[in-house]
Order: sequence, then structure tokens, then C-alpha cells
Amino acid sequence: MIGLVFTWLLNLSLGSVAIPFSKIIHSITGTGTIKESWEHILWIYRLPKSITAILVGSGLGVAGLLMQTLFRNPLAGPYVLGLSSGASLGVALCIMGASLFGGLEFIFSQKWSYAIAASLGSFLVLLCVLLLSTRVKDHMAILIIGLMFASITAGIVSVLSFFASAEALQQYIFWGFGSLGNLSWHELYWFLGFYSMGILVSLTAIKALNSLQLGEAYAKSMGQNIQQSRFLIILGTSLLCGVITAFAGPIAFIGLAIPHLTRQLFKTSNHKILLPAVILLGSILMLICDTISQLPSSELMLPINAITALIGAPVIITLLIRNRKIVF
Repeated sequence: MIGLVFTWLLNLSLGSVAIPFSKIIHSITGTGTIKESWEHILWIYRLPKSITAILVGSGLGVAGLLMQTLFRNPLAGPYVLGLSSGASLGVALCIMGASLFGGLEFIFSQKWSYAIAASLGSFLVLLCVLLLSTRVKDHMAILIIGLMFASITAGIVSVLSFFASAEALQQYIFWGFGSLGNLSWHELYWFLGFYSMGILVSLTAIKALNSLQLGEAYAKSMGQNIQQSRFLIILGTSLLCGVITAFAGPIAFIGLAIPHLTRQLFKTSNHKILLPAVILLGSILMLICDTISQLPSSELMLPINAITALIGAPVIITLLIRNRKIVF
């Protein structure tokens, strides 16, 4: 927890304009005064962005943990069900589809249009996956279904990209880089509401997650309802991935890496420990990546997806080589 507080303050402090820790604490607690320009930067931009980073990192970490446990596959990530692809299709239709019909460009260029389009895309894929999950008994079949949905949506996006204008295509590519700094406080409240629902659903599935680690037969012998447990896990993952993709874009790598990092550090498979640990480590790693992407003392900002991959991947590779196996 101390590490989270420190990285959060560091994230608020560094940027194109450096703000001392003491001034940040004075502003947040209301115990002192700071420059008006620092106050504006802190409350209008950096605080919402840092909270978004915490929600994104912890949410993707939890979603990745749920998927890896459900499918008993260390390579399963939070977007394995095709939810990110559904969101990407919604945004692609919003950006590139609107460019094909000139009269719609103004409507779909509004700030909320991307979030709504991504949410609808994720929801439609979620609905299809949930309906099909009631008709199949094998977890791997659901995994393949999710991958097929991702392939279908990727194909449609490719067709749209072929016919779209260069400007619309560039706009879609920039959305795909991911961003943590575009949310107002009002939008952050909506984000927090859906995020909280996803976390609560995930917490109710802890017992099922611990049972499923040893297979469906063992889970049934422990009295678990497999269909109900599967539904809760998929629903929790979908809520988290859907809202994160809608408001921050398709943030890569974090959901895959954080569960592995947590297992390596805590040496446990008990989800009563893993779940809060994943929330903590996911928040810290995302804040670190965001701090680096801000390029302190520079007005430039790197794509957050590039930083998550460049920083996280070597860490996981080092841990796996040192331990010589994946703790799962």
C-alpha cells in the first residue's frame, strides 16, 4: 500500500511541469495553498488521469486473473473473449463508417460517441458469448468462440479500413494507442460505477475460482455450480474489460502480465490473496507506465500501450527465466 501511495504521488508530481510532493498533499488535503496554475493542472488533468490509471491497471489485472483461472491457461488474457475486438469494431464503425457518410461525421466526432460505440460493441460480443456459453460444456470451446468473434470483428475492421479516408484511419489508429488522460470527473464517475460492479462480481466468484484450478470435476465435487460460476466469471471480466476499453482504449499487456507477476511474488494460488494483490500490483505498474509515458520535463507524451509492453515484458521474462517455470 505504501508503494501505491508513493507511485501515485510520483505520477501526480512529474510531467511537463514538476509539482513538489508537499504542494500536492497540501492541495488534496486542503491544508495549504499552491500556485493557481499547479492547482489547475492537478485537479483538471493529473488527478483524473492517475485515478484512471489505477482503475485500468487493477481492472485489467483482475480480468486477466479470472480468464487464466477459468481456462487454466497462462496465456489467456482479459480480451480473450473478443470483448476488445467488439469495442474496436464499435469505434471503427463510429470513426471510419461515419467518414463514408459525410452527414454523420459531426455526430460521431463527439467525445462521448467513442465510449458509447465501444460499450455497445463489447456488449454485443458479451451477449453472444454468454448465450453460447450456456450451450457448451467445455471451457476451451468458449475460448475458441471468443477467438472466432475476434477474427470476425478484425475482418470487418479491415474492410472498413480499406474504404476509409486517410484522416479517419489515422484517427482510429490513435484511438488504438490507448489513453488515460481524456476523462473528466463526470466520466470518471461512470467509469468507477461499472468498474465497481465488475470487482464485486469477481469477489463473489473467489470460491469458484479456487475450485476450478483443479478442474471441473473437482469443482463439482466441492458443490460448485459450473454454469453459474462460469457465468459470474465471464460477467465480471466483461464488465471490467468493456468499461476500460470504452473509456481508455485497448490497453495491452497489463492483463496478461500482472497475474503472473503476482503469483511469482506471493507464491500462492489462493484467490483470496491473489485478487487483492493483483489489484494492488496492477495499479502500481500502470501508474509507473503512465509516469514514464508522460516524459517528465517534456511536453511530449508517448502511447501508453508502447510503455506497458516495453516495461512489463522484460520484467515477466526475467521472472520466468529465474524461476524456470510458470507458477499456476
